[in-house]
Amino acid sequence: MKDDYMKLAIELAKKAEEKDEVPVGCVIVDGNNNLVSYASNSIVKDYDPTAHAEIIAIRRACKKLKTTKLINFSIFVTLEPCIMCEAAIINVGIKKVFFGAYSDNLKLHNCKLKNYFSSRGDYQFFGGFEEECCAKLITQSFKKRR
Repeated sequence: MKDDYMKLAIELAKKAEEKDEVPVGCVIVDGNNNLVSYASNSIVKDYDPTAHAEIIAIRRACKKLKTTKLINFSIFVTLEPCIMCEAAIINVGIKKVFFGAYSDNLKLHNCKLKNYFSSRGDYQFFGGFEEECCAKLITQSFKKRR
């Protein structure tokens, strides 16, 4: 099941790349493993620096379910969440985070909050799902832009 959601996130990332966005895809599922929402980056398209895949997927899930909390939900994303997205994930109450590529390894940003998830027993933070594929999407995208 996790593999299917990460594969969907990868497909979303590829579609973002086709639109000249940084290729990041995100999927949110409920506690019963039902797909609730999904998104890809749309920073360029929307002229919005906060339009990360995670933020958009969270907004869509909350709107769809008419709630501001996503307790017992999981998020699957192709790139380790940035500080802004981490804060949104924590604030909305998502307890399980699965991601593909590690952003520290890709040197996308130098500042990173100490992993809040690892300091809390009720959160789960897992990286490396389809890591090679996810990392390749990001690195190729940045090589193309430079």
